[in-house]
Amino acid sequence: MMNLSILAAKAENNAIGKNNGLIWHLPADLRHFRDLTTGSTVIMGRKTFESIGKALPNRDNIVITRQTDYQAPGCEVVHSLEEAVQISSQEENVFIIGGGEIYRQAMELVGTLYITEVHGTFDGDTYFPEINPQIWEETFREDHQANEKNPYDFSFVTYQRKNN
Repeated sequence: MMNLSILAAKAENNAIGKNNGLIWHLPADLRHFRDLTTGSTVIMGRKTFESIGKALPNRDNIVITRQTDYQAPGCEVVHSLEEAVQISSQEENVFIIGGGEIYRQAMELVGTLYITEVHGTFDGDTYFPEINPQIWEETFREDHQANEKNPYDFSFVTYQRKNN
């Protein structure tokens, strides 16, 4: 049985990126991301792949693009979220890791949201969809204070889809 989840870091105003890059540098969040996804499958859009710059090691990487001749070394290239989910359906843990348009499409499909909430508002051009409390229940929260390596307060939060 596949566990299909979203993994994202978002600001209080739901900003997740600007100019195809991250808006903040939080080493603790990067470590959290690596710990959750290593050994699993990650699904991302083309722009997210290009912002990372390479296939993520120790993971099966799937890149979604409308470009029929797109090349992503070390990744499987598909042309829809549905196709990405289909080819990873035999995997145990599959994480959708961005970007904004892929998150919007995936919100109806996933059962879990792993969200790093960065406590602050940021200027962005890409945003995470609203997390509707009628649909999602917070099941875990771990708060962290800013420190010498992580310049913002942040929380690791898990949401589970409610069974309505």
